[in-house]
Amino acid sequence: MVARRAVATGGAALRTRAPQPRRFTSRAVVLSLVLLVLLLAYAYPVRVYLAQQAEIEAMEQSQQRQTAKVAEMQARAKKWDDPEYVISQARQRLHMVLPGEKPYVVVDPANNQQTDPAERPGAPKPPRPWYGKLWSSVEAADKQ
Repeated sequence: MVARRAVATGGAALRTRAPQPRRFTSRAVVLSLVLLVLLLAYAYPVRVYLAQQAEIEAMEQSQQRQTAKVAEMQARAKKWDDPEYVISQARQRLHMVLPGEKPYVVVDPANNQQTDPAERPGAPKPPRPWYGKLWSSVEAADKQ
């Protein structure tokens, strides 16, 4: 029996493992390379397509805004066909009156704003800055 055990243990050491299949076959490598090339080939055109779609959408929004603006301006222009609107605008903007009416202007004392003292006639002028004096002396020297 001893001899048998020796053969049995020695036989286990001589066993070979079953061959492991390769992780990637040559077909799988070629297929992955083809897919990678196709992905790279279509990446740029897809990016351009998406950029163009975004640009088209922006142009359509701009066109809608312009259409709304044109409609609003046409409505404003149509108001000028009404003689009453023209008269009211002439009164409001140009302070015009119809013949026989007396014009008057209401001055609100609360709305009276202080004016710059330099703008009043006869007010003393503020001193000029140094560079103004320098330039005037250069001009005076040039005239002589």
